[in-house]
Amino acid sequence: MIRFASTSRKKTAAAVLSAIVASSGTAFADGEFPTEHKGLAVEQLGVVSSDSMARQVGLDGHILLLRRITIEPGGQIAHHSAAKVPGVVYMETGAWTEGRETGETVHKAGETFIEDADTVHWFYNRGDEPASALVCDIKPAS
Repeated sequence: MIRFASTSRKKTAAAVLSAIVASSGTAFADGEFPTEHKGLAVEQLGVVSSDSMARQVGLDGHILLLRRITIEPGGQIAHHSAAKVPGVVYMETGAWTEGRETGETVHKAGETFIEDADTVHWFYNRGDEPASALVCDIKPAS
């Protein structure tokens, strides 16, 4: 148990604790999440053109895209929705910590997860090495 001798020390301790929590990158259900990308590398590996998508599957104005996304240690992917960008993610190396309003899930190398119409999330690399995933998704062509 921690005891404080004065009210000012209590306020100081509370301020320090708040600063530690705020800088830890921990996502909370109260809406605290990253709003910017940090330590991120995106490599385009392949694309099916919008013309081909329209002719092959009748999906006008969209492309099918394959990318390798790498998050450096301490890096993050900002809060975003997949409502209009369905995708499949295969963790290639390392681990990404996925944040959602309901909590966090760690995705490790060799695992796959989907980004469907209900997906709203963000990611952190809390490891010591870069962590990469292959991401295949359907995106608007523009």
